[in-house]
Amino acid sequence: MNQINVAAPAALANMGQPIPRTESSAKVTGKIIYAADSAEGAPLQAYFLTSAIARGKVLSINTAPAEALDGVVKVYTHLNAPYRIPTPYTQKGGYVSDTNMPLTGPDIFNDGQIIAMVIAETYEIALDASHRIVTRYAAIVPAATMDSPGVDVIHPESLDEKEKRVGDFTAAFAAAPVKIEGSYSTPAQHQNAIELYSTTASWSGGDLTIYEPSQFVVELANGAAAMTGIDPSAVHIINPYVGGAFGGKGFMTQRTALIAGASRDLARPVRNVVTRSQGFTLATYRAETKHHVRLAADKDGHLLAYAHESWEMQSRHDDYPLAGFGVTTAMYGKPAISTRVNFVKADRQTSGFMRAPVEMPYMYALESAMDELAVALDMDPIELRRINDIRESPVDGARFTSRSLMQCYDAAAASFGWNKRDPKPQSMRDGDWLIGYGCATAGYPTHMAPAIARVTLRADGSTHVEIAGQDSGQGTYTALGQIAARQLNLQPQQVTVIMGDSKLPAGPASSNSMSTASLGSAIKLATDKIRAHFGPNMPAEHERRAAFKRLGVAEITELGEFLPFGKQPEVLAKLRKGQVPFSSQARGDESKGGKPLMFAFGAEFVEVRIHRLTREIRVPRMTGAFAAGRIVNPRTARSQYMGAMIWGMASALLEATVVDEKRGRFVNDSIGEYLIAVNADIPEIEVIMVPEEDFEVNPLGVKGIGELGIVGTAAAVANAVFHATGKRVRDLPIVMDKLLT
Repeated sequence: MNQINVAAPAALANMGQPIPRTESSAKVTGKIIYAADSAEGAPLQAYFLTSAIARGKVLSINTAPAEALDGVVKVYTHLNAPYRIPTPYTQKGGYVSDTNMPLTGPDIFNDGQIIAMVIAETYEIALDASHRIVTRYAAIVPAATMDSPGVDVIHPESLDEKEKRVGDFTAAFAAAPVKIEGSYSTPAQHQNAIELYSTTASWSGGDLTIYEPSQFVVELANGAAAMTGIDPSAVHIINPYVGGAFGGKGFMTQRTALIAGASRDLARPVRNVVTRSQGFTLATYRAETKHHVRLAADKDGHLLAYAHESWEMQSRHDDYPLAGFGVTTAMYGKPAISTRVNFVKADRQTSGFMRAPVEMPYMYALESAMDELAVALDMDPIELRRINDIRESPVDGARFTSRSLMQCYDAAAASFGWNKRDPKPQSMRDGDWLIGYGCATAGYPTHMAPAIARVTLRADGSTHVEIAGQDSGQGTYTALGQIAARQLNLQPQQVTVIMGDSKLPAGPASSNSMSTASLGSAIKLATDKIRAHFGPNMPAEHERRAAFKRLGVAEITELGEFLPFGKQPEVLAKLRKGQVPFSSQARGDESKGGKPLMFAFGAEFVEVRIHRLTREIRVPRMTGAFAAGRIVNPRTARSQYMGAMIWGMASALLEATVVDEKRGRFVNDSIGEYLIAVNADIPEIEVIMVPEEDFEVNPLGVKGIGELGIVGTAAAVANAVFHATGKRVRDLPIVMDKLLT
C-alpha cells in the first residue's frame, strides 16, 4: 500500500483519533491572518540595506539621494540609529539570537549585516530609496569557511560536561580486531519557511504592540522590553499563527528592536518584511560541521571503542554549541568512549536552531560509521544494531524509560522488504539503474519545559484553553484541543484553544519537539483540577448542566503549572521572563540525583536508484517506523514524520548554502538556487507508528516527534548510495559530481 495516500491512519493502541486540523480549511482558503497581514493602521514600510562585504568598515554612507525621494520619511544609519539597549546572547541570560547589534558603528562583521534602514510610505519607495544610497567600504578578506586562513579553532572548557569519556579508548581501539574510521561533514543550510521574517511595531503611549512570527512569544515580549527600556507588562506580542519556522524564528533578533525603535521615534506604526535573500543573513541558520569518527568491535559485532571529534562553525561574537555527544553516546553498546568538540570561529553571522540542530549532523556521522563497521564485519547493519541494543546509558548507567528501537527496525524492515537486499555493493540493478538499500537509526531526546495553562469549562460544555504557546504549522491547536477534550469528556469541537499572545499564561518555546509534551501536560494538570470539582467521574453531556447547578457556578476556571522532572517551582518565574531553559535527557545516574534517559526512536529505510553512466540519483521510496510514546493525533503525527523524512532526504541530496570562500558571502541565497525537495522527488513514503507507552516522561506519556524523522534519513540515503555504487560519500550533500570522481 502506498502510505503517502493514507492521510488519516487508523488509531492503534495508545493513540488518539486522527481528526483533521481545526484550522485546515481556514488556511487553504486564505482566512488565516499572519503577522505581516495584521491590520495595524497604515504602517510605514521599512527596508534594510545590507552590507556588500563580509568584513571591513563603512568609510562613508551618503543617504541624501534616498532622502530626497518623495515618500521617504527617514533613513537610519549608524550615525542616527534608533535608541536601543543591548541585551546579552540568549544562552547567556539575555534575549537575542545574535549579539552583533547593527547600526551601532561602521564595522562590518559578516555578510549581509544591516548598514541602513529606510522608512517610507510604501515598500516600493523604501526599496527604490535603498538603491540610491551610496556606500564606500574598506574591505578586509574574510575568514569565512572551515578551512579559511584566519579562522580560530578553539576548544571551550565550558563544553567539558557535554563531552563524554568512558574507559581507555586508545587501548580498546588498538586491541580491537575490527575497526573503521572516517571523516564526515554537513554543509550550511537555511530554513526557508514559507512565511518570511517580519516585524510590525506600534506604540500607544508607553505601550508597545508587536506582530511578529515567533516560536517564543514570552521571550520576544521580554526581549523587546529589555531593548526598548520599558516594563515587560507594557509589551504585547500577537502571533496566532506561524507560517513555518524550523528554528529560524526561535528567539528575538536585532531586527525587532530596530523596528520598535523607529516606530517610537516616528510615532507611527512601522512594518518590515525581510526579503527571501536577506533571510539568509538576518536570521540564524544551520552551520557547517565536520566529524572524525572511530569505531571498533569484536568479531561478533560488540562495540569496544567509540571516538568522535567534531568541529562546528561559529561566529566571532557568539558561541552556539551543538556538542551532540549526549545523543550519540546513548545509542549503542558499552564501548570505551572519547569525544571532543572544537569551535571554528569565523566571519559569519551566529548560527542557531534548525530542525534537529544537534542530532541531525552528529547522528549522520555516527550512523554512517555504523554502516561502515557493518561492512567491515560482513554483517547485516540491522543485526549490528541489534547486538548493540541497550537498556541503559554506556556513560553513566542511567536507564531508558522506554526504548523501542528494535521494534521499529523490525516493523520497517518487514514492510520495506529488507530481506530482498543482496548485501554486496553494486549487486542490485534494474537496466541502467543501480539499486541501493540503506538504513539508519533515528533517535531524539524527549525535551520538556515548564508551562502554564488556563482552562475554563462552561456548563454548556464549551471550553477555552489559554496558553502563550505557538503553532508553527505542526497542528498544535488541534492536538491541545484533543488533550483537553479527552480529559473533560468532551468532543474536540467543543474546545477552543487560544495561543500566540504574550498576555496569556506563559508557555515555552515551540522548539526541540516539546510543544505537545509541555503545553499538553500543563493542560492536563488544569483539567485534573476541573475534574476534581465533580468527584470521581466527569458528568456525561446530559448531566453537565445539573452538575454545574449543584456547584452553584456557570463555569470553572483552573490553572495548570507543569514542571518537568527535577525542576523547581522557581523556574516558573523564569518562564514568565522568557528565560527558562528546557529539560532533556539524562544528566546522570538516578542514584546520584540524576534522571533516566528519555528518548523517542525510529528506524529509517531508503531505496536509491543511481544511473550507471550519469550518476543521477533518485529516491523512489522511503520507510520510517517510529516509537514516541502516546500519539495524540495519528493524522498530524504522520504529517510531521513524513515532512521530517523529506527534509532529511533533501539534506542528503539537495540542501546546501554555498559560501564564496574569497568574499565570505552566501552565493545561492534564493529559493531559485537553494535546492529543496518537491513532490516529484519523493514518489512514495511509508510512515509506521509503533505503539509505545511511557508515562514516566510526563503526565501524558507524550514524546516529541517533529524532529525525530529527520535524524536518520541522511545517513540512510548515504548508506544506500554506497550499497548501490560501492563508493562511500561522507560529505553532504551527495551529488553526481562526487559519484563521478
